[in-house]
Amino acid sequence: MFKVVLKLDGTHHNTIVYPGPISIREVIDDEEIRRRSPLAFRIGNEYVNQDFEVAANCQLDCVTHETLDGMRIYQDTAIFMLMKAFHNLYPDHLHMVVEHSIGDGLFCEIFGGHKTEPGDAVRLKDEMQRIADAAIRIERTKIPTREADDRFAATGREDVRHNLRNLARERTWVYRCGDYWDYYIRQLAENTSFVSEFDLAYHSPGLILRLPRWGEQAVSATVKIPQKLYALHQEHDKWLGILKLHFVYELNDYVSRYEIGEAILVEEALHEKKLAQMADEIKQREQARIVLIAGPSCSGKTTFAKRLYIQLRVNGLMPRIIGMDDYFHPRRLTPHKPNGEYDFECIEAIDVELLNDHLTRLLAGEEVGLPHYNFQSGERDDSHHPMRLSEGDVIVLEGIHGINDRLTQSIAPEHKVRIYISPLNQLNIDRHNRIPTTDVRKVRRIVRDAKYRGYTAEDTLIRWPAIREGEEKNIFPFQENADLMFNSSLTYELGVMKKHAMPLLTQVSSRSPVYHEATRLGRILDHFHDIPDNHVPSNSLLREFTFGSVFKY
Repeated sequence: MFKVVLKLDGTHHNTIVYPGPISIREVIDDEEIRRRSPLAFRIGNEYVNQDFEVAANCQLDCVTHETLDGMRIYQDTAIFMLMKAFHNLYPDHLHMVVEHSIGDGLFCEIFGGHKTEPGDAVRLKDEMQRIADAAIRIERTKIPTREADDRFAATGREDVRHNLRNLARERTWVYRCGDYWDYYIRQLAENTSFVSEFDLAYHSPGLILRLPRWGEQAVSATVKIPQKLYALHQEHDKWLGILKLHFVYELNDYVSRYEIGEAILVEEALHEKKLAQMADEIKQREQARIVLIAGPSCSGKTTFAKRLYIQLRVNGLMPRIIGMDDYFHPRRLTPHKPNGEYDFECIEAIDVELLNDHLTRLLAGEEVGLPHYNFQSGERDDSHHPMRLSEGDVIVLEGIHGINDRLTQSIAPEHKVRIYISPLNQLNIDRHNRIPTTDVRKVRRIVRDAKYRGYTAEDTLIRWPAIREGEEKNIFPFQENADLMFNSSLTYELGVMKKHAMPLLTQVSSRSPVYHEATRLGRILDHFHDIPDNHVPSNSLLREFTFGSVFKY
């Protein structure tokens, strides 16, 4: 006799006692579980398939698409199926690369001399649907690395072979589906039928693999492409072309050849050039008096603002900093989340009326007593610091709601320049394994929280869903409001951050609810060679998260 504690997305569902060994398939024969359509099954920290036999006390967690973990599994399985469809339909000299997220999907391009057309989207979607309908098993298996190398050599996957050599392991986990083999660092669903909702849309010069958003059952009927964000991605892709740097193994080659210092200087120069162009744009807008900066957590907003400050000074402007946090309502007036916690991230937590009054008066030439918010007492001193604008002065206001027009609703558009900043990573592990932007920000936050706030990696990872929820509500919907956008990603940064992050990630206990997430991030960092900190310039955005910045925070 043994007991199985059955969970759905980490929440207790049932406890069942069995007299002898039983398969996962039989354990999950439950109406509620079938309705929720699990994508994967986990015993402890190990994923198992439905044929696995349980013969001892355990906790079995059924992972659905309703969690971030499940959404990643769904997304990666959809990518796998797209690549299998491409393998089935296109000649071997062509290859497809998953480049970056955009809207509700992933932007992919075909390389090797093929011009992508609308018909490619139709053919590949039909083949993906055939693969889904066929309910083909996706088998995860560990094979000798030499055998894996031979298989990927036969299909021209030099990107994977480079990574296998860098990892230098005797055996490698790979995925097989019929005659198609691929390498993925994350978990996939065990059957193609588990991914039934998807779309493939043509968007020159590539395709967008569209998937249901988190918490939704189906793909949206309309294709909405955030055009400004897409243009920023395309601009960064040109930067990567200048650096000849699209995959992790190419970054590692720079390190191995002792050329990483020059590559870093080129990328940092590209950042500086972009900042100078932004300062020029602000200078040319003669009526612009307020610069608003916003972006998600760990985008490097503080260092960006300080470097923009310098470039504005070069152009003869004098930036005057106003702290958005100083306009918080007194704590007794702060809204609450459904769980009872204070919601400091919603715009209703800001005294928008007072902020607009002050900005209007400042633009009119009046002297204003700026407030100061005391976070310990939760009270605000409403006449803390006097300010009056002189000719050439520009107000700089940095905070979560900067590009939400509700924040500065009384200020005419011609007086404002709204800037959105985010690290839009486009460095991939290989053609099919992308490194999501949110993972880059997560690593930044883990390192910064440990160094400057005393938090463990576990603390940060447990808080992350709440951080992400606030971003989804308060930042991402307003991206396209921005007049200017800045990609704060540094292609080399995970090579630098690895030495800082890995010791923190390995401290997460195997009993922690975020252990699996910590090991997933560790698997990404495993692919990077170490890059010494002394290669990073002292004014780099990256120094905001490590140490040694020339700026004071």
